[in-house]
Amino acid sequence: MNIVTLSIASRDDVNRRALAAFEGQGQGSHISFASVDLLWRILTAKRWDILQVMTGQGALSIREVARRVGRDVKAVHSDVHALLDAGVLDRHDGGVVFPFDAVHVDFTLDASAASGRSLGRVV
Repeated sequence: MNIVTLSIASRDDVNRRALAAFEGQGQGSHISFASVDLLWRILTAKRWDILQVMTGQGALSIREVARRVGRDVKAVHSDVHALLDAGVLDRHDGGVVFPFDAVHVDFTLDASAASGRSLGRVV
């Protein structure tokens, strides 16, 4: 199974992972974001829906993605391009692809991540 890990990582963390990969240590597939805020700005709820319907599906047209998420093509086109620009999706065979079978999200929320922010709580 081809799993991608979405994480929060500093430039130093990414560099360490790259150096380890050059030394032959398997790193798996990663998409890293510089902050929790950036992750949530890029991966909105509607964009998560897009990733969900694209996971393990191969290349799809934007029109097909829109049909699968039940949204209009123009709005999905905008979201797909935001995901392409962020490096989350790739272009392939005239369509777009999320080339993974599963997604693992990995980050730790601590005081430094929440500095100056009010965090909501679901009860």
